[in-house]
Amino acid sequence: MRHWLMKSEPDECSIDDLAAAPDQTVPWVGVRNFQARNFMRNDMRVGDGVLFYHSSCAVPGVYGLAKVASEAYPDASQFDPASKYHDAKSTPEHPRWYHVDVKLVRKTRVLTLAEMRETPELASMIVLKRGNRLSITPLTDAEWQAVNALL
Repeated sequence: MRHWLMKSEPDECSIDDLAAAPDQTVPWVGVRNFQARNFMRNDMRVGDGVLFYHSSCAVPGVYGLAKVASEAYPDASQFDPASKYHDAKSTPEHPRWYHVDVKLVRKTRVLTLAEMRETPELASMIVLKRGNRLSITPLTDAEWQAVNALL
């Protein structure tokens, strides 16, 4: 099993939105970065662990635990001209963008970005690297275990 940190802006999809969703599961739509898409399409497997991370908010950090609940499949928002995620170069025959479904495991206390930066065991996390903008990053087993110990 692999582990991932997946960032979502709370006004797009918060941990509370995930908790309130049918079967506490949401499609992780709107990823428009090739590396993040490749993580979902090529590397994620059903059952992989997810740190649900809020970004672009007053208190960024880990707000809960989730798991990958589906294999990757085409993100339908790329085909919808009314969607802010529309991609005119993408077709149903040749989709460019994929996503997975994510299912809530549990809400947690908030593990803030500041607290993560102060934890030596987490120093190698990609999310803590200066200039990192990826919405999805892999975690090592040691990083996963260290975060879970703090939650």
